[in-house]
Amino acid sequence: MRYAYARHLSSFLAGCSLFCASALPALAEAWKPEKNVEIVVAGGPGGGTDQLARLIQSAISQHHLLDVNTVVLNKGGGNGAEAFLDMKLAQGDAHKLVIGTNNVYLLPLVAKLGYQWTDLTPVAAVAEDDFILWTYQDAPWADATAFKGTLADGSNKLRFGGSQSKDVDQTLALMIGQQVGSKLTYIPFKSGSEASIQLAGKHIAANLNNPAESLSQWRAGQVRPLCVFSRERMIYQEKVTAEQAWADIPTCHEQGLGIDQYRFPRTVFLPGGVNDEQRGFYVELLRKVSQTPEFKAYVERSALAPTFLEGPALVSYIEQDRARVIPLFKDAGWLRQ
Repeated sequence: MRYAYARHLSSFLAGCSLFCASALPALAEAWKPEKNVEIVVAGGPGGGTDQLARLIQSAISQHHLLDVNTVVLNKGGGNGAEAFLDMKLAQGDAHKLVIGTNNVYLLPLVAKLGYQWTDLTPVAAVAEDDFILWTYQDAPWADATAFKGTLADGSNKLRFGGSQSKDVDQTLALMIGQQVGSKLTYIPFKSGSEASIQLAGKHIAANLNNPAESLSQWRAGQVRPLCVFSRERMIYQEKVTAEQAWADIPTCHEQGLGIDQYRFPRTVFLPGGVNDEQRGFYVELLRKVSQTPEFKAYVERSALAPTFLEGPALVSYIEQDRARVIPLFKDAGWLRQ
């Protein structure tokens, strides 16, 4: 009798197993890309945004983070607007990403471009770039406090340089001008690297550059940093020159410039019309990328601020950044009506 019961129980459990197995295909699998993923760069070849995109591509490939291939495409027209418009037109396509900065949400404020940042889906900010106030090596002002005094005096028409017009560099120049009560003379160059070369040649008094853009001139003793626009000093302790590390640069707030922090994020967006599961997939993909040794080395090498934002935190960051600059753009006559 015990044998008959055991045989009956065995048959029952086998039947349950068959039923459960037949039900498994009905359960939805987690979403993942089914074809090659396009990584669109909102910038030209060789620039900082392009370098980041290709690093992300390399990390994905090297660590086998995707079952499909990735393809990097540059669309740098209109300061990156071409890439963002391409994303708008790709509504619902979860196989396209765009790599940019805060240009994705600031460009529509100053030009009619056919898209708004809300037409796209924010995925993540994977790092932030600090901004540094640089001057030429033997400039007469010893520090940022003295430089601010020269600006406030107004008798010296000092010229600032930066990358592009109506972009992040010139926005910071507007903020500095507001602090000293004077409209600054700003000269736009094609890139931050060109602005640094012009500063090394003493053709301008100062520029507003990311750390990596003036690194070679600093090491060569042609330019020097006055302050960094950050609430805290930079974290990198290794010497860059014989005497200084990034961490030795005082904050601009310490030096009395009155601007506590000014950075721009390295952002990744999907087209609009994708679902939360698709967005979530790329959030976790980029989180894995940000944890690879290659990405961490890139962040340190470029002296970036290690940051990872997604979801409501990223949206809040965007909204606060826009709210901060809109009055500046309006006063400058840039704001598109």
